Amino acid sequence: MTPTLFSIVSAFYSSLMGLALNRSHLILALLCLEGAMLSVFLMLSMWSAFQGPYSIAGTPLILLALAACEAGTGLALMVATARTHGTDHLKSLNLLQC
Repeated sequence: MTPTLFSIVSAFYSSLMGLALNRSHLILALLCLEGAMLSVFLMLSMWSAFQGPYSIAGTPLILLALAACEAGTGLALMVATARTHGTDHLKSLNLLQC
């Protein structure tokens, strides 16, 4: 395993561990999800670069666009919950209440 691939895979696993262990604030969960998406984007970009110039060059761009939409939606939800509940603590949010 090359050092570049090892660092990208370890970044993915560390972001998943951060998501599993740090569930106190919504912004921490969103940052961990964004780190996981960016590491998947880097892995897919490296894989498509090794496959050839015309194989699946558009797939990483679609994934990056989806990650940007996910980040924007997550930040909008965080602002909405901070305004309605007064905090972004995940333990204070009741998911069954509208």
